[in-house]
Amino acid sequence: MGLGAAEAVIRYRSAIAIGWLLVTAGLLGPALRVHERLEVSSRPLGSESAQVDRILAERFASPFARTAVLVVSGVPGPSRPEGFAALQEIVDALQAEPGVTRTFSYLDQRDDFFEGAGGRGTFLIVGLDPKGGREDQVLPALGSITARLAAALRERHPEAALRWTGEAAMNLDLWRTSTDEARAAERRALPLTLVLLLLAFGSVVAALLPVLTGVLAVTLALGVVGWVSALWPQSTLIVNVVSMLGLALGIDYGLLTVSRFRESRASGADAMTAAQAAARYAGGTIALSGAAVAIGFAALLLVPLSELRSAGVGGLAVVAVAVLLAATLLPGLLAWLGPRLEAGRFRQPQGEGGSERWRAWARRVVAHPWLVLVVAGGPVLLLAAQSARLNPHVPSGTWLPPRIESAQALGDLAVMGRGGVVNGMRVVLELPEETSILSAEGWNATRRLADAIGADPRVARTQSLRALVGEVDQENELARAALLPSYAKRTFLSEEGDATLLEVVPREGLSGALLASFVRDLRQMDVPALTGLAGTRLRVGGLPAFNVDYEDAVAGRTRLVVGLVVGATLFALFVAFRSVLVPLKAVALNLLSVAGAFGALVLVFQDGWGVGWLGLPGPVDGVFPIVPVLVFCSVFGPSMDYEVFLVARVAEARRAGLDESEALAEGLARTGGVITNAAAIMIAVFAAFALGDFVLVKMLGFALAVAV
Repeated sequence: MGLGAAEAVIRYRSAIAIGWLLVTAGLLGPALRVHERLEVSSRPLGSESAQVDRILAERFASPFARTAVLVVSGVPGPSRPEGFAALQEIVDALQAEPGVTRTFSYLDQRDDFFEGAGGRGTFLIVGLDPKGGREDQVLPALGSITARLAAALRERHPEAALRWTGEAAMNLDLWRTSTDEARAAERRALPLTLVLLLLAFGSVVAALLPVLTGVLAVTLALGVVGWVSALWPQSTLIVNVVSMLGLALGIDYGLLTVSRFRESRASGADAMTAAQAAARYAGGTIALSGAAVAIGFAALLLVPLSELRSAGVGGLAVVAVAVLLAATLLPGLLAWLGPRLEAGRFRQPQGEGGSERWRAWARRVVAHPWLVLVVAGGPVLLLAAQSARLNPHVPSGTWLPPRIESAQALGDLAVMGRGGVVNGMRVVLELPEETSILSAEGWNATRRLADAIGADPRVARTQSLRALVGEVDQENELARAALLPSYAKRTFLSEEGDATLLEVVPREGLSGALLASFVRDLRQMDVPALTGLAGTRLRVGGLPAFNVDYEDAVAGRTRLVVGLVVGATLFALFVAFRSVLVPLKAVALNLLSVAGAFGALVLVFQDGWGVGWLGLPGPVDGVFPIVPVLVFCSVFGPSMDYEVFLVARVAEARRAGLDESEALAEGLARTGGVITNAAAIMIAVFAAFALGDFVLVKMLGFALAVAV
């Protein structure tokens, strides 16, 4: 920050404080209501799975375009009179609700697939009529209804339970979990960071100021997100990103500003002069650091995925707010506080000349640079080498928090031997123009496709219009199909009659990787040759297809994102330091830090080393595809903060006339303690998020902490 700007910040500190009060008043309401405006789910933009959802909603007008699965456990199966009566009671109650379009169960198709193993339990497919396109506004009301039904059923069947699962229910549960865990992580992080700040500053008031900056940065950034989400829908992940980075960056930037103010006061400057120096020197360093962080989040906007774009929006908002708070409001508060900053002091602050221990350490490093590089860099290189084994795929198995309802319902389905229901694939067959599914030609094409898919050993069953017709002579199939109820036709037949749906339920126990391979195999089928009808095409949707599209959307833009972040960071550092070597060194070390974080992810989450300490029962076979790119863009800037802090002070010392070795010693003496304290605080914040139950956020917090 230039001298004139620093003087203006102090001169007009009252107006700046009033401005921030007005901004806070305007953003507090949207911040408190931000959770109401966030999306609980989304599809990769332009993906095939999103196209299937749109086709079923628009061309089919299907009552099951959006669905949830209701799992009924602890009651006899529907083939028994008491189980049939319980199912009828449940269906009647649900179909009376305006948020339910239709149910599909044993009542509609007397198929033993709807009955659990051992004749216990059943499940229903429930079509949803989302309000404003959001399932999360329908499912809570349905959950209240099923809770009352379960209570009534337990009078006859003491172990009865009704639990929701499926993609919509899982997304809603994860939204609730992520929201709760963001708050819980903040509650874990704030006391620990306050303790670290007390140890760093030895003063209660000095320690509280950075905490205030961090909390205010999170609150105001969430307010910005609330306004943005009214115009541009955002994913729930944005709350975790804003909370995590807002606390880390806000407290770090506050720490740097307060440290610079105290350093100037220790050299004899009055409060106004010290506050101006803090605004000028710390403000400039913070602005450069913020620019490096912002570059990474801006690159996330290029990925056609709502979660990553939301993370980009949240990151940009919180970085901008944290930088502005530290560069404008905080220096003014320091000028007002003056000597009162040391109120509650229990330890003497560092003297004017910086830390002699850090100065001595820097001189030893300068004297033996290659030894230090080998000793310090060797372990990091070994850790980074493990990143080559990173598996960026959705983990298989039970990675959902065990306490959420949708995870418990998945367990109920697995006990019934029907776990593949949630992983069903929605295969849409489209015929050429002027060809109808209900013509002999179209019907035969559909039959060949269904038979081919059903013969795959990975398939447990297929559900289609032909399956509803039942076992009849081929000549009578079309006649029987024409007599099916309208809801059945709308479920499996487009309004124009030129497309049909096949619901493919995979075999029990297929891993995420095998399901993804199955989706890719379906999409690569030679459909015209298989159906015997030229011009036919296939689209595959459903949860496994969504996971494939998700992975492809991230993988397709990762190189572009990494290249832009690295290139833009090099340019920003070149402009700031007027050097070629400094930016190259900084970027190289940052890449090493990120690779080390990825290596730690592999060792802990994939290999299981110490994973129990993070609350997981065992290793997972993949790291969510969103994690590597989000970690890279999130940590590339923050991990450069400390290099910026150090190099900026070394440059100041060089401009003051010191030689290279002494400038390095002086720079480290002035910043070594600040860097260590700031890193400890940032690690504490990230680690607080790694201790929750949401595995995605757990991975993010862990990787960011390791990188720092």
